[in-house]
This record gives sequence, C-alpha cells and structure tokens, in this order.
Amino acid sequence: MDALTALHNRVSMPRLIGPAPTPEQQEALFQAALRTPDHARLRPWRFLVLEGQGLERLGELFTVSALNRTGDPNAAEVLRAPSLPQRAPMIIIAISSARVHPKVPEIEQDMSCAVAVGNMLVAAHALGLGAVWRTGELAYDPLVREGLGLQAHEKIIAFLYLGQSMTPDRAAPELEPRDFFRRWPES
Repeated sequence: MDALTALHNRVSMPRLIGPAPTPEQQEALFQAALRTPDHARLRPWRFLVLEGQGLERLGELFTVSALNRTGDPNAAEVLRAPSLPQRAPMIIIAISSARVHPKVPEIEQDMSCAVAVGNMLVAAHALGLGAVWRTGELAYDPLVREGLGLQAHEKIIAFLYLGQSMTPDRAAPELEPRDFFRRWPES
C-alpha cells in the first residue's frame, strides 16, 4: 500500500484478535516509529512491547489501580480490569521520556512521542493489521506508571493495541479539508 493510501484510509480498529504482528511486521512498526520528527535528535521516547505474560501482568496492574480507586473488590471496574489488556494480542506502550534541553521544551518531546504512535498506526494499516490508540485514566495512574517502571519525568502517551481486526475494514469518515483549513490572512 502506498503512503497516501494508508494515510487517507486508516481507521481505528478496536476489536482485535490474534495473531500478534509477526517479527517482520513488528520491525516495520518499530522503524516507522523511529522516523518521527525529533527536534535536536533527542529521541525522547521509549516503548514497552507486551504479549502473553506481559498482557497478564498489565491486567494485574490495572486491577490494583481499579481497586485503589474504588476500594471495592466486587466493583465492575475491578472485575473488568484484568481483561482490558486482553483486547489485543499485543500492546506497545509509548512512553515520553523528555530530556532537559535549552531549545526543545518538554511538550515538543511529548508530541514527538505521539507522532511515533501515529506513524505506527499508519504503518499497521499499511501492513493489513488492526490497531487502536488507547489512553484513559490508566495512562495517568501512579500505580500503573510505577508498576511499568516509569521514572518521575516520564509519561505514558499511548497504549497501542495491535492484532488482526475482528471486523471488516470500515471506510474512513469523509471529511472536507475546507472545514478545517483556511488561508491566512483571508483575502
């Protein structure tokens, strides 16, 4: 698939099944991430790749987090938590690991990490994989961050779920560029 076709037709595919991306597909995804714009070549990101036992351990972290929030071991949120990572055979956790730099503020480094995730989403589509970018409160939870070994200055930018789509490809929504792009100043 050519680049513009992939960019114009990518949609999130939240219902995923196995198998996980092959080693060759993973390498293509990783290379796509590493081509992100990166002011001053700081490489302010790192990625955790989870499959199998890694997904189970992430479910345990999600359960601890939910229990900490609700205080009720029978709360629906707690009972659902272990299954959340099982919604895909692979998750890549994108972590912004900003560096102190006089010309590159932290927000630019966070955006660089986000673009790396966007690159992987488009690459996944081009490879015929299903993918969806998730965050939510678990991405910001201190217990999840600690359990994943994040340092104080690091942030989870995305849980990128990857696999084979359970549903047929759906069409990308039709959007009109003129609704979002304007010449400035207007003549």
